[in-house]
This record gives sequence, C-alpha cells and structure tokens, in this order.
Amino acid sequence: MITVNKKIGVPKYQQIVFSIEKAIVRGKLNKGDQIPSINAIKKKHNLSRDTVLMAFNELKNRGIIQSVVGKGYYVTSENISIKQKVLLLFDELNAFKEDLFNAFISNLSENIEVDIYFHHFNLNVFKRIIEDNNGNYNSYIIMPANLKNTDKTVNKLPKETVYILDQMPCELKDYSGIYQNFRKDIYNNLEKAFSRIVNYKKLLLIFSNDKQPQSMKDGFIAFCKDRNIPFEILNSVDDYMIKKGDLYVVPDDKSLLQIIKKMKSLNFTLAEDIGIISYNDTLLKEIVEGGITTISTDFTAMGKRLAEMIQNEEHQHIENVNHLILRNSL
Repeated sequence: MITVNKKIGVPKYQQIVFSIEKAIVRGKLNKGDQIPSINAIKKKHNLSRDTVLMAFNELKNRGIIQSVVGKGYYVTSENISIKQKVLLLFDELNAFKEDLFNAFISNLSENIEVDIYFHHFNLNVFKRIIEDNNGNYNSYIIMPANLKNTDKTVNKLPKETVYILDQMPCELKDYSGIYQNFRKDIYNNLEKAFSRIVNYKKLLLIFSNDKQPQSMKDGFIAFCKDRNIPFEILNSVDDYMIKKGDLYVVPDDKSLLQIIKKMKSLNFTLAEDIGIISYNDTLLKEIVEGGITTISTDFTAMGKRLAEMIQNEEHQHIENVNHLILRNSL
C-alpha cells in the first residue's frame, strides 16, 4: 500500500502522503479503515520516526486521518482534495460577524476547509475547543474577545499556525492577526462628530465588562475629559430612565433597541431630544429611525484580508480600517 523510493527527488514523507491518498482514491482504503502504524512504516522502509510522523501530521491536519489513543490511525475522510483545514473560533455570531465570515469563506480557494466554533465569552469553552483540536488543523484563527489569560491556552498551539482576530490583548501581541484599535477608533470618531456632540448635555457609554474591550472605555473617557464633556458609564439601560439631552454610545444592538423603545414611550424625538451613536454598521441601522450614526470597522475587508493571510501564509499585524458614518440619530 505504501511505497517509498529513495532514488527519486520527492521527499520521503510526501511519498507516504501520496501513497495513502492513492489508496483512498483506488478504494483500497475507506473511511473508518485503519492505516499501517508509524512503527510498521518506519521498519518496513527503514525511515526515521520523524519522517513518518511528518506525513501523518499533514494528513491529520487536512482531516484525512485521525489518531485514536491506544489503537492507531484511521481514515476519517475520503476527500483528498482538501489541502488545508482551518479552525475559526468566534466569540459569538451576529450580523457583522456573519459579514466577516462570508467575506473570509468567499475569498478562500476551494481546497481549504473551515470549521467554525463559538466560545460565547466562556473561558472554559475557549480552552476546551482549542485543547481538543490542537494538532487537527493547519491554521487557528482565534477571536479571544476580552477573556483573560487566553495566552496560557493559545501558547499550546504552534505559533506559526495562529492568527488573532478583532481584539489583540497585550499577552497575544506576538501572534499574527488583524485587529481593531478600540481606544484610538472611539476617540478619533467622537472627535469627528464633536460639532454635533456639543448639542447634548451628557455623553453616556453603555458598556458591558463581560463583552466589550476595556480599551474602548478608556478611549471614551479620554475623549470626554479632553473635551470637558460630562459623561457616565452604564452597565446596561434596563433600569435607566433616559433624559432629554443624553447622547448614548451603544456598542451592542440589544441596548440600542431598548433605548429606541424607551424614547418612543416618552415621545422623545431622536437627534433633538436624545442622540445615539451605535457600533458596527448593518443594513438595519441604515433604515431604522431614519438612520443610526455608527462607528464601524469594515468586517468585509477584515474577512477578505484574513483569507489572503491564510492562503499566502503571511505573518504580520494588520490594524483594520474604522470609520464614522453620520446619520439622522445625531
């Protein structure tokens, strides 16, 4: 089944890969079949263990074979056209993450397979997903969000296979990735809107410590202090009575809808009585209440650039573009 010719210029580990692929194509190996052991191939062809292991790891990363502890290696897929497997670990799925995902997938070649997971801001889930899949993928795209001590888990992966997405905590700054500069982005975009912001009495940030990046809050506070604007940080708007003259900066869509609902119950007029700046643009925000002003990164551009990095095996830090979209809510 496995042939290795030491007289040709093809690397020995690659010949093992080709042999197993050929056996699958010809029907000699089927899904669920066990393949010869590392020691058996090593002994039969007088190879080093590392050479055989290199071949097995390539097939494993592509999802063609998988190891079963204490038993050996088995065929798990007959699709040998897959050349790379990518693990994509998001915090949660929402409209703009869907834009990112769609842009990423549509810009990948057909021989790259992507499996998507979600940790939902739960560190134990984050750890389990990465630890259970260590060694099963060619690349790991990880969105750590604001989870603490993620480096202890991420450091278990080969560094050259890891790409950090969206938030880039200082403990992961040595990894490649595409990130948002939340402190700079909120500060600069509030500055751009300053001529409208001065029409309001107070600036309020709806900030969830569990989900929002600390640097966003830092940038908000710095702007308000530099511009001498009264401000407040709210964990939620559940029990908050909105007031005329308030301007709300709202990173999450649930709080946005709550504020609009409260505004309507008080017969307030958007932009005149209260103002709203939302985060991350969607089609809904173009339409609702005549248009909601947003501070938004380009998630489509992020997904497209990420696909390029994976396919070209690029390793660098890229700060994603961010901009202000002024609409009728301000």
